[in-house]
Amino acid sequence: MKLYEITIKPVSGFGTPLKGDTLFGHFCWQAAYDPKILNGGIDKWIACYGEKPFAVFSTAWPKLCENGEWFYAVKRPDIPLTHIFSDTYKDKRKSMEARKANARKKWILIPNDLHMDLSPDRFKSDDDILKIVKREATGEIKKYIRGKSRQKFLEDFNQAHNTINRETSTTGVGMFAPYAQTATFYYPETQLAVFVLVDEEATDIERVFTALARIGQFGYGRDASTGCGRYDMGNIELREIPNIDNADACYTLAPSIPKKSIFRQCYFSPFTRFGRHGDILARSSNPFKNPVIMIDEGAVLIPNDISTIKTPYFGRPALNVSKVISQAVTQGYTPWLPFKMEKQA
Repeated sequence: MKLYEITIKPVSGFGTPLKGDTLFGHFCWQAAYDPKILNGGIDKWIACYGEKPFAVFSTAWPKLCENGEWFYAVKRPDIPLTHIFSDTYKDKRKSMEARKANARKKWILIPNDLHMDLSPDRFKSDDDILKIVKREATGEIKKYIRGKSRQKFLEDFNQAHNTINRETSTTGVGMFAPYAQTATFYYPETQLAVFVLVDEEATDIERVFTALARIGQFGYGRDASTGCGRYDMGNIELREIPNIDNADACYTLAPSIPKKSIFRQCYFSPFTRFGRHGDILARSSNPFKNPVIMIDEGAVLIPNDISTIKTPYFGRPALNVSKVISQAVTQGYTPWLPFKMEKQA
């Protein structure tokens, strides 16, 4: 498989986070409606998905430029803070303040070559990320943002909705009662990077790009019909799969379901995907899929022997997730980055 980076540019809020397994589901619907997306059609490749994934999507990560160099801001690895930051303060109050400050550093910057390390200066808070994007913003955006009292890199916004009862021409109670939905907005001009592993026997990156462009045009995730989930497309770049000779750990770039007996130690946040069908099946009598327990992106897995992981992805799919479509699967694979753990547990 080949590793590609596709840049997308949000132009609206998102009701559903841009996670790898959801992007995969949207891609499958594109392939279902357009047989040219996958050679031989979607049914052929879903049938062998458990042994041979045709595409593996990462979660979308902010792509930042600082001092002329590009970085990716990804989730801080799910390892104890003591593995990253040293407590050098003898004063208990200063030590506690330092721990609180470090806990706010939820991002780690990875350079353009995708070589990851745990140097403390690579970890950033939301405020740090905001400062970087503000420095690189165009004059038009700086003028637009100037004077706004509260600025965040990621902002949640509650959008009011209502449904009109056509008999009374008013809102009311029950299904006609006003309600609010939350959408997440990125700072203007933010670019996001999606890493995609592509099996070129099944498709090519141009067709994957076409599918993602259609998703961005018509809307991704919840509330797409009311304007959420829109993005423009950026560039495609072929990336070299990282290879670090002394690596002893794996960092995951998407939610995943690891295979048993491969890893001797795991640091992760559990994530339950309460999935539902998309497209026309969203209006079926049973639109919901069975819940899938996964490990969230940002997990750190230490294998028994990292050389045994021969592919640029690992994991396994979740099968039998639907009572409506027996062939439905959930992406349990993830691209991963090798790196060296500075401290062992």
